[in-house]
Amino acid sequence: MRDFLPADKARRERVLAVIRERYRAHGFDEIETPVMEEYSRLHAGLGGDNEKLSFSILKRGMNAEAIRAAADDPAALTDLGLRYDLTVPLARFYATNRAQLPTVFRAIQMAPVWRAERPQKGRYRQFMQCDIDIIGDASARAEAELMTASLDVLDALGLEGGSIRVNDRRVLDAMLDVFGFVVEERPGVLITIDKLDKIGPSGVVAELRDRGATTGAVDALAAYLDRPSSAPSFDEAGIRAALPTGIPDEVIAHLVALGETVAAARGADAPLVFDPFLVRGMGYYTGTIFELAHPSVDYSLGGGGRYDGMIGRFLGQDVPAVGFSIGFERIVDLLQDAADTGERSVVLVHDRDVPLSTLLALKTALIAQGVRVRVEQRAKNMKALLERSAADGYASFASVGVDTTAESLELRPLN
Repeated sequence: MRDFLPADKARRERVLAVIRERYRAHGFDEIETPVMEEYSRLHAGLGGDNEKLSFSILKRGMNAEAIRAAADDPAALTDLGLRYDLTVPLARFYATNRAQLPTVFRAIQMAPVWRAERPQKGRYRQFMQCDIDIIGDASARAEAELMTASLDVLDALGLEGGSIRVNDRRVLDAMLDVFGFVVEERPGVLITIDKLDKIGPSGVVAELRDRGATTGAVDALAAYLDRPSSAPSFDEAGIRAALPTGIPDEVIAHLVALGETVAAARGADAPLVFDPFLVRGMGYYTGTIFELAHPSVDYSLGGGGRYDGMIGRFLGQDVPAVGFSIGFERIVDLLQDAADTGERSVVLVHDRDVPLSTLLALKTALIAQGVRVRVEQRAKNMKALLERSAADGYASFASVGVDTTAESLELRPLN
């Protein structure tokens, strides 16, 4: 959990403003949910490993004897927890407010979440998530809207050239079935397959053998991984060529429709890459899954997928849903040297004898013109004062004496 100095905070707010503006331009509406949810909801088996990282909140009013009696049962000790993502709160929000929402609801959530991580570079215990979700649309159009909006965000931030890796959990299930993995071992098999980029095909096969996975299935997967291959085109022929026989036609048709829809929005060279071994770890995904990539880094800048079964857990009936989360912290790190947005800003450096009325009159006049203004008394070390002002995002400064007027004010650049 971090403090942010003024320059860092200003940069973060500029990035948030771009993300918010572009998502709103694509027809999404912003909502807000509480930072806390019920313990039972956060631990309903929907959050995968994130549930283990949840910060729980001790029940109020428990005495020492009650705490000792419940010490071995977290559910008896706690009734609330800090949200570890924005998807579970959204599902609860929709179930609660459905009657007041449109049939197809497009939501923006931009808020902090908390996980009890081991702090390290790129991993924080409090961090910002920027999510867009579409609830109520089961077609490929929903995924396409999420993808085009998120690629538009990257472009608007100056990170052109992004691409999206796409797969479908139904493809993974069908492939594991074709290879011969039994149902009980598939969650562990997917965990290993998810390491393909890090340990390579031989590492995946070796780990599966060490895990005691079905021998014939591992052999079939090894043969499949060893086959000559190239990056598949995102059309029916390319997708089928990248998969073993036996994948349901309706799943392939969904992916093809997705590719065609994104191509219509982004042009013939739509930046989609079919990756039959993209897994993503969240257990609530039921269909399409995707990750946002950029050539400047070797890690994803966001991702998401379809989670048609989650809202039904709260509502009592299934509602199709799909979401995309921008990796805000990673994007901010990429943009840490980005220039200011061109905001008009000035530091008024005044002599000690300048009347307060003169200073405030000058400040008010500049603010009325849309200028951001800071007032500073002249210091012995003017270099340090001006450097700090520049670091805080100010673009110019002006000296103010007892006779200075708004008309005679001379602005000079800080850089």
